[in-house]
Amino acid sequence: MTEQKTSRPSRTQRQRQIIDTVLTSGFASISQLVEMTGVSIMTVHRDVDDLASRGLVRKLHGGVSALPTSVFESSSDFRLQRNAEAKAALARTAMEFVEPGMSVLLDDSTTVLALAGLLPQSAPLTVLTNYRLAIETLREEPDVQLIAIGGQYSRTHDSFIGPPSDTGLDAYAVDIVFQSTSTVDETTAYHQEQDVVVMKRVMLRAGARKVLMIDGTKTGRTSLHRFVALSEFTDVIVTDDASPAVLQAMRDQTRVHIAAIG
Repeated sequence: MTEQKTSRPSRTQRQRQIIDTVLTSGFASISQLVEMTGVSIMTVHRDVDDLASRGLVRKLHGGVSALPTSVFESSSDFRLQRNAEAKAALARTAMEFVEPGMSVLLDDSTTVLALAGLLPQSAPLTVLTNYRLAIETLREEPDVQLIAIGGQYSRTHDSFIGPPSDTGLDAYAVDIVFQSTSTVDETTAYHQEQDVVVMKRVMLRAGARKVLMIDGTKTGRTSLHRFVALSEFTDVIVTDDASPAVLQAMRDQTRVHIAAIG
């Protein structure tokens, strides 16, 4: 009888595990990470070195510690590692709002990036975005007219962020804008960075239909800066792991659509 080999996590999966562990506990020893991932100590060291070089963790003697939460939440690299299934579910539901011929505005959230990869299915489209990764995703699509917006390039966010006068957004009126944000409570959307809040507000004003995409783990919470009231969005798409109480409160503010994970 042939013995089946146990598949080991990929490099990306290992690094997600490391980030999740360190973010939850604040510190993890190298030996703990070796036991958790099932790979050699040298492989763990290489994973940790890579994460540290990208500013996602701090490598210490014998272990790894978390950086401040705000650093994690700001980093595009970190956000790309999180909640992939939820983002995919939100993107699938958001595609129901997109029709050929539309003009679509995307913010620099990794949640909305999941939608960018699906948009060519509804081409022809005009897509505006300030997120470099969304631009890379769509730049070779022949039926997508791609317009880059924003201001100064932010290496942390991997996007272009500027004051209202520098964005050029006043010249546009798009059919639909898709955004995500750090957290929401029953009535308000929040973000941890003021310059991003300003950019998102300008983007929101450009859309006729305004859609917030948010996974359930971000609900019932606040961040440092108030972004906008949920009532400013015509629609909110939220994953099905949000609490019934939060969902009901959201329905009092705007139209709510449930995205099923899995």
